[in-house]
Amino acid sequence: MKKQLTDRQEEILVFIKQFREENGYPPTLREIGKKFEISSTFGVKRHLDALVKKGYLNIESNASRGISFQRDTEESQETKLFKIEDDYGFHKVPILGRVAAGVPILAEENIEGSIVVDSSFMKKSENCFALKVKGDSMINAGIFEGDLVIVSSKRDVVNGDIVVALLEDDATVKTYELKNKMIRLLPQNPNYNPIEIIDIESFKLIGKVIGIVRWLN
Repeated sequence: MKKQLTDRQEEILVFIKQFREENGYPPTLREIGKKFEISSTFGVKRHLDALVKKGYLNIESNASRGISFQRDTEESQETKLFKIEDDYGFHKVPILGRVAAGVPILAEENIEGSIVVDSSFMKKSENCFALKVKGDSMINAGIFEGDLVIVSSKRDVVNGDIVVALLEDDATVKTYELKNKMIRLLPQNPNYNPIEIIDIESFKLIGKVIGIVRWLN
């Protein structure tokens, strides 16, 4: 069993967890000190040392962001604050089998499984999903049929970004271009023509591609 926390220790532990979820990495001693108005890094370190002794944290002495959570299989009132994927530094990203108009992206019927991604590659607040690529229209961008693209629905999109867009009931991965008030979806394969969005009602921008996962057989 882990030892009982003081109120301040629990506040610091929750702050570290939330900071890592939002940023993808843990806070520094100075960032913790600023949050809790602790004037010296020595004062912050005393609290962290106590959390290490009580079995909650690990601290790497030579790293500015060397705070990590200790792995623990025991369930207690305190450990329920943390999901398993958070404790181990991973996020579960749902894999979608389809994207359809009029249906919420993460509707249960759309989800075919999940993939685990290290938290250092993405913020938990990204609202990401994975989608399997069909076809070879993006091969010159290094995206091949069967790849899983990781898509963030919260990032702003600018010209040149690779996006997932919905055309009626068809999800497509293309390079985004907005020019002279005309949206074009550009393939990265000379065998395919750009798609000009004439009917804006049939078009929906789903999100920005932020990563690719590929298995080699």
